[in-house]
Amino acid sequence: MKKSLLINGEWIGTDQYTTLYSPFSGEAIAEIPTATEKETNQAIEAAYQTRNQMAKMPAHQRAKILESLSQLLEQKAEEAAQILALEAAKPITTAKSEVFRTIETYKFAAEEAKRIHGETLPLDAAQGGEGRIAYTTREPIGVIGAITPFNFPMNLVAHKIGPAIAAGNTIVLKPASQTPLSAFFIAELLQEAGLPNGALNVVTGSGIVVGDQIVSDERVNMITFTGSPNVGIDIRNKAGLKRVTLELGSNAGVIIDKGVDIDKIISRCVTGAFSNQGQVCISLQRVYAHEEIYNEFVEKFIEATNKLTVGNPLDPETDLSALISSNDIHRTVEWIREAREGGADIATGGEVTGNILYPTVILNAEPSLKVSCQEVFAPIVLINKVRSIEEAFELVNDSRYGLQAGIYTENVHTALDAAEKLHVGGVMINDIPTFRVDHMPYGGVKESGFGREGLKYAIEEMTELKLVVWNRN
Repeated sequence: MKKSLLINGEWIGTDQYTTLYSPFSGEAIAEIPTATEKETNQAIEAAYQTRNQMAKMPAHQRAKILESLSQLLEQKAEEAAQILALEAAKPITTAKSEVFRTIETYKFAAEEAKRIHGETLPLDAAQGGEGRIAYTTREPIGVIGAITPFNFPMNLVAHKIGPAIAAGNTIVLKPASQTPLSAFFIAELLQEAGLPNGALNVVTGSGIVVGDQIVSDERVNMITFTGSPNVGIDIRNKAGLKRVTLELGSNAGVIIDKGVDIDKIISRCVTGAFSNQGQVCISLQRVYAHEEIYNEFVEKFIEATNKLTVGNPLDPETDLSALISSNDIHRTVEWIREAREGGADIATGGEVTGNILYPTVILNAEPSLKVSCQEVFAPIVLINKVRSIEEAFELVNDSRYGLQAGIYTENVHTALDAAEKLHVGGVMINDIPTFRVDHMPYGGVKESGFGREGLKYAIEEMTELKLVVWNRN
């Protein structure tokens, strides 16, 4: 299966192609075009030339395109899930869930397209403001460069191109090298849904060539990126005065207070730790359990972990499959070895078969270990004992990251303290930090990035605020 770039509504080939392999089986699944500066420039120019057409398109028409896209995706949901399972080794049940969320994300985008508005301002509140009328409007920012990761290749693309289209912008999309098939699939559906030629351009290739050109080109008005902190910081440094939204790393924590019904939360915590092989920005990586319930929690968590089914992503029974690459296997095995040598206990897991790392539970890990302080992005979870909730707050906050955190407690005062004291973008009370629905504001602090996704909030990032003042004097 040989794929093509989408530039100005046409599918074009390139001189060079790379073979895309299944992370699970290692089999070749597609030939992916490698764009050069020439094709990237053509894609940016197409978006630049189409920006006025998109800006003038009525809101109801932008909404209709997005509604049509969600309907087409609903009709082809099974095919879309198969693509995700194949290119990302995402267990098919999890893949179907992502497709469902993607459909909903585009529906939210369609709805928000009709709600982009400003406000009136009472200028006579200031001396000298008498006899004047003021109001604000929101205008599309122009060309948006979108760079997306492999872990939710369909829904995280939707979180960039959905609000971009809703706001009347044009897009140059660079999907992750391992997961371009889902991006090409969506692009085909958008053509069918009536999106004008040049409004969406999909360019695959090297981050150094394609990504850098998108970030540095003056015709691109905004960069929206989801990925690693190192790349995010590099983008920020190169972007100049462009608007930038960065969704970066995390090592999300949950606090388990005494008095919590452990049986009620175990399944949820296991899902948070191991869904999509832990390759989730808000995957549950650190658990801080109160000493009164620590032993019970650990015992039941390990028991539930050992019941998970590991195997072929296309098998509906599979809970966990392969990590995205062999490099990630080597990295995580090395981190587990460091943890063991650093005095931590590997309570279960740690074994590898092919590109599969079995779900791993680590106890008594020091905060300085890589599995504690960096983002594992793998099926690894730490469970640590705390003497007090205040200690747990300090440990969750003792991190370079701050995307989301959770707390389970029966005490309303403790819950309110958590909401106030946890230094993260989102606090989940009586839930895992892995909770996300697609219209909520989503983003973090510290090295987790800045700006917010979630359709309404992304549209605010992707539009410029204009002030209009009438002088009636």
